[in-house]
Amino acid sequence: MGVLELILLSIGLAMDAFSVSVCKGLCMKKLDVKSGIVIASFFGVFQAAMPLLGYLLSNSFTKYISSYSHWVAFTLLAVIGGKMLVESITEKEEDSVVAFSLNIKEVLLLAVATSIDALAVGIVFSAGEIRPYIPVLVIGAITLVLSFAGVAIGHKFGGKYERKAGIAGGTILVFIGLKLLLDGLGIL
Repeated sequence: MGVLELILLSIGLAMDAFSVSVCKGLCMKKLDVKSGIVIASFFGVFQAAMPLLGYLLSNSFTKYISSYSHWVAFTLLAVIGGKMLVESITEKEEDSVVAFSLNIKEVLLLAVATSIDALAVGIVFSAGEIRPYIPVLVIGAITLVLSFAGVAIGHKFGGKYERKAGIAGGTILVFIGLKLLLDGLGIL
């Protein structure tokens, strides 16, 4: 695998995490750099770990996981996105001043949901006899950087359009989950 191929693969894998990071940034009235780093780190670590896990388990366990991974990702993203939508729609004007708080459990679920499809990349590494160690570091680093950028971009727009940003963020999460489901079912 060449350098350009690896970078393009990494960017492609990072796009779901980037989109979700934008959604998290939309909720921030003030850019919380520490929370942005935590969010980006979760996405980067999980995006790197899943191909490695896929590589290590490629001949036994992964074939069973891959047939259900799209359902797991869809369910997690739909629940989290749906919750975000309901909270944004039912939020009263005086409630909108509540500060952003980092929910580690939610970020963990989002990191898992956006990285499950990367298990397949590990299978490809194994089938192509590609040593995964450098590629997973590049995948993780690019995901981390793009995820932090996503938080910052989301924050830029979220402060201006608070309630609408929450609705948009929830809708985006649901649609990402739906896209992953349809991809997994072979419809897209």
